Amino acid sequence: MLDDIDRRILRHFQADPSLSTADLADLCRITSGVCWRRIEKMQATGIIQGQEAVIDWAILGYAVEVSLRVTLDKTQARAFDEFTAAARQVAEVIEIQTFLGRVDVRLSVIARDMAHYQQLYRDRILTLPHIADIEALMHIARVKSAEGLPL
Repeated sequence: MLDDIDRRILRHFQADPSLSTADLADLCRITSGVCWRRIEKMQATGIIQGQEAVIDWAILGYAVEVSLRVTLDKTQARAFDEFTAAARQVAEVIEIQTFLGRVDVRLSVIARDMAHYQQLYRDRILTLPHIADIEALMHIARVKSAEGLPL
């Protein structure tokens, strides 16, 4: 399990993943060697799974974000697997989540504009296999977006 030093490392690393090991060690009041070994251990155990660049899709010209709630035809044994495999092939699908309940899958889809979204919806989304029902929710604003854990 994590001790106070590990939590301190994660808290600072989460806040600024670009910190060097030396800077992270200074913030955590430990040596660089200790910091490096603890980070290596947390990577080896899967606690730290990597670092990502957070990209603002709107600045790159993707002004439309839609959340699609999909109910699948569950009479088909491989509906989940075939649907998610096909959805992964759509570049504009940036997130796929599965659920238990009335809604089976949620797709986050980005598009340059409404015309692009309509084309994408007709040509790529509606052709995905095993869709029984689909509901589109237009994204208006992101009120909170936090990946960090309260450590």
